[in-house]
Amino acid sequence: NMLLYLDVYSQFYLPIDCDDIYRHDNSSASGVYTVFPGGPTSPLHAHRDVDTDGGGWTLIQRRMDGTQNFYRPWKHYKEGFGNVANLSYVLSGLENIFLLTVRKKNELRVDMEDWEGGKAYAHYASFSIDPESYSYQPHLGSFTGGDAGVGLAVGWYNTCHYSNPNGMYAPTNAIAFENSHVIWQHWKGWNDSHKSIAMKIRAVSGCKEKHRHKD
Repeated sequence: NMLLYLDVYSQFYLPIDCDDIYRHDNSSASGVYTVFPGGPTSPLHAHRDVDTDGGGWTLIQRRMDGTQNFYRPWKHYKEGFGNVANLSYVLSGLENIFLLTVRKKNELRVDMEDWEGGKAYAHYASFSIDPESYSYQPHLGSFTGGDAGVGLAVGWYNTCHYSNPNGMYAPTNAIAFENSHVIWQHWKGWNDSHKSIAMKIRAVSGCKEKHRHKD
């Protein structure tokens, strides 16, 4: 009967992303949740943000300090690395990001902070990446808002760019080198390295905790 079906469903419920978690339980708060973008044998511990711009975001990348070097082999980028619990640094893994974006249309938000406490963001209407056979090439939709300005590079590590979220982490107020450090040129120029940067995705067609994106 229907009650038995619902009980079995709840026991074997496997959310693909944080949007699925909201559909299943819209009372849950920001924090670390387990999602299954690749099915039951590939769990991913992901940080869910319900507080920023209506919530519903899945964190896919974050830098908050220089404790970890992001100059890493391809294997590390594919599989992911970092500590999602304290959020000092994390990359969800390009294979996971591919699986998160291949099933649904997602939007992208990039939040950043400078050493003086100034904050800015950039929002893109859509975001997806290709499979590994195409080097996980990212695809961005139109820039739709944010005081950081457009500038995300079309590669995971590229020295020809207007931004470098995976670059080297510079010491406090150190002069950055445009081809090496964490920068966002349209916000702070070529030589101002940022204190933190985070990339988040959200299903466009899914439910939002509070409201849709507003420019």
